[in-house]
Amino acid sequence: MADFFDEMNGTDGSTRPAYEIIKSWLDGVTPEALRARSREAEMLFRRIGITFAVYGDKDAEERLIPFDIIPRVLTAAEWTAMSRGLEQRVRALNMFLADIYGTGEIIKAGIIPQELIYQNTYFRPEMVGVRVPHDIYTPVCGIDIVRVDADTFYVLEDNLRTPSGVSYMLENREVTMRIFPDLFNEHVIQPVEQYPNELLDTLQSLAPRTAPREPTVVILTPGQYNSAFYEHTFLADRLGVELVEGRDLFVRDDVVYMRTTEGAMRVDVIYRRLDDDFLDPLAFRPDSVLGVPGLLSAFRAGNVTVANAMGTGVADDKAVYTYVPDIIKFYLGEEPILNNVPTWRCREPDSLAHVLDNLPDLVVKTVSGSGGYGMLVGPASTKEQIEEFRAKLKHDPDEFIAQPTLALSTCPTFVQDGIAPRHVDLRPFVLTGSKGIKTVPGGLTRVALKEGSLVVNSSQGGGTKDTWVLA
Repeated sequence: MADFFDEMNGTDGSTRPAYEIIKSWLDGVTPEALRARSREAEMLFRRIGITFAVYGDKDAEERLIPFDIIPRVLTAAEWTAMSRGLEQRVRALNMFLADIYGTGEIIKAGIIPQELIYQNTYFRPEMVGVRVPHDIYTPVCGIDIVRVDADTFYVLEDNLRTPSGVSYMLENREVTMRIFPDLFNEHVIQPVEQYPNELLDTLQSLAPRTAPREPTVVILTPGQYNSAFYEHTFLADRLGVELVEGRDLFVRDDVVYMRTTEGAMRVDVIYRRLDDDFLDPLAFRPDSVLGVPGLLSAFRAGNVTVANAMGTGVADDKAVYTYVPDIIKFYLGEEPILNNVPTWRCREPDSLAHVLDNLPDLVVKTVSGSGGYGMLVGPASTKEQIEEFRAKLKHDPDEFIAQPTLALSTCPTFVQDGIAPRHVDLRPFVLTGSKGIKTVPGGLTRVALKEGSLVVNSSQGGGTKDTWVLA
């Protein structure tokens, strides 16, 4: 682990200031006591019912995401710099989406190849020329951040369609406060529990002009078999809004209504948690039974706000990700505060040649992949797996990007053998409404629980931690 930045311990054996109290506590607590606290946390999560599903895994329809009881700590200065970079990035991405569905100035300027946009799987021609409220396409963003040294944070990925994980951020905090009240009270930690109120305020601020003073907001879920269904029910409860499925809504005269026991009720804002393809069978997939027929027409008429807007996926495509620094410079005239991970676009011949020559040392991802699927981690792969990916790259290079195997930072983690460093990333959540941009202090830390693993996704065996931002 000497090659990786240890967020708690300095190379000279000292403890970094943010972790001094935690280090002292860890030195004085027994493994048995930590194990008892870990069991208590698991019991609380089971009682609450926090689960997720893994598609295609018949033995894991409902599974607890492993929770590590040792919190991750960030200083106020680290968070301030990171949040400035996040807000800059999200502001530019919203301007980019408004542009590509409008006049396409960034394409005319030759910054991004037009085929990368107009031939993109997630580009929605139906959205061209449609104005969304306040030009905010992505009110809710989850930006994945990795750390490689004391001063360097990279953006690994932008999640702009239906970013998940905020329920775990909130529940992790509640559980930590219950099992370690004394340790929590020894720190001055910025709160996260205001997130549901800020999310509701953000969504209501984007309601159509025709909406009443208190717009009706609903959360649209694909249903109980969705991997993030727990989060959908959690957020509906915390926001105090209705959780609906497509069959609970209908469109009449380009207005969306919700079926209630007291009759039809107009809906002003839909926080959707299902993909574009399934939102409206009249506009997208005709075989979808999850969406609302006529929803796109109501949206285009300006009678309902859909958050995040349809077509936002083009901006979190991994090939488009490589252009985000240029997007920031083009729209804001600023240098990026947070840099991308160095990335090779396999669609470019020179980059493809480099990637093919160095496959055993690289991480290769599909441009539309997510959840840790469809990727090659060269150093952890067999020769057969590498050769299989080599063939895929040669056959369809446009579908892949490649990155160096990053030396992700580590945090102390309680594992079966005791306390050990494990690799982490961070997903902060950024809210953009008509009143401005807000970033919840902390976000969701994901941890690769397997020794040596760099894959933190819960679907690939990762867990989560509470994230403390010191005041």
